[in-house]
Amino acid sequence: MSEQKTIPLVLMRGGTSKGLYFHESHLPPLGAARDALLLRLMGSPDILQIDGLGGSRPITSKVAIVAPSARADADVDYTFAQVDIEHPVVGYAGNCGNISSGVGPFAIDEGLIEATEPVTTVRIYNTNTEATLIAEVPVHERRAQITGDFAIPGVPGTGAEIVMNWVETIGTTTGKLLPTGHAVDDITLTDGKTIQATLCDAGNPCVWVPAEQVGLTGSELSEEINDNQNLLDTVRQIRGKAAVAMGLAKHWDHVDDESPGLPMVGMVAAPATYQTLSGERVEEKQMDLRVRLIFMNRLHESIAGSGSVCLAAASRIPESTVAAVTENRHADELLIGHPSGVTPTKVDSHTDDDHVEFDVLGFSRTARRLMDGTAYYPADQHESPNDRQ
Repeated sequence: MSEQKTIPLVLMRGGTSKGLYFHESHLPPLGAARDALLLRLMGSPDILQIDGLGGSRPITSKVAIVAPSARADADVDYTFAQVDIEHPVVGYAGNCGNISSGVGPFAIDEGLIEATEPVTTVRIYNTNTEATLIAEVPVHERRAQITGDFAIPGVPGTGAEIVMNWVETIGTTTGKLLPTGHAVDDITLTDGKTIQATLCDAGNPCVWVPAEQVGLTGSELSEEINDNQNLLDTVRQIRGKAAVAMGLAKHWDHVDDESPGLPMVGMVAAPATYQTLSGERVEEKQMDLRVRLIFMNRLHESIAGSGSVCLAAASRIPESTVAAVTENRHADELLIGHPSGVTPTKVDSHTDDDHVEFDVLGFSRTARRLMDGTAYYPADQHESPNDRQ
């Protein structure tokens, strides 16, 4: 096929996200050529991504790039890439918790690490955050196990539980759990209104604001948020000003160019009964708090894995906006109510010299290989390393 070239990949669901998983050796080096190829494979920029493999949503326009690691503390190196849908931009800031849960199974099934039954520990060095993640992956017949009884809201059915420990990701982007040194910061909008926010860096940098301060109850679903342009403009302004305060951007109104995707913004509220995207009823007693997370200027349909890590950490910070609305029903986990249901996040902390220290910070997910094979792209787009051999 002289008009098209091919590149091997795996299409995989990790948690509540879906993305393309590559061997690093199959891609061009980090830079413009790699970005151009990833954009073309996903079908960006196009809101439908109709001429590519993307699913027209931020949670289905993601990439994992994996390679054997030369580090003593890691088995594989993993780079996360967020491919923008509407703009020709590939972002490498931060990590994706859901996509990271598929890295261990990918490494096992691709022979990058020796499989050990019943559970294989995979040490994953994330190049984006320069932190090591620990994945406990169930294994059956030397392959990542798929079947199991573990369920996560936002994914139909059940699967094998993959336990992820992210305790080493605290402060990896900004250097501190609280980048400004404050449990609560005041963010003044251009209309003079002041919003209280907790700026936190664990998993990924996030901004947590009380839902009521932006006119929400905390139970809203997609249409009520994605169709509310005034709300999205306000959230973008909060995100931009927080990004400047966290050192992620120089100008708040250029945040989508200077720091696409990060920090994420979550609107938090105390527990209350609500209906999910699928119409199921979630009772107040099932959760510790509610959150509506904005990612890439849209409502996240569930909760980002990295966002859940940051939210759990913030819930243990005295006087934070998150702690103010949290019912701590369990000492070692946070029950997060989001648009698709309730997801538990593991968190075990203690106070040392008035500082919060974390012994465990992570979550469980399921993952499944959906397809493997070769993807096609126009021959005049780019040559992969395989094509040049």
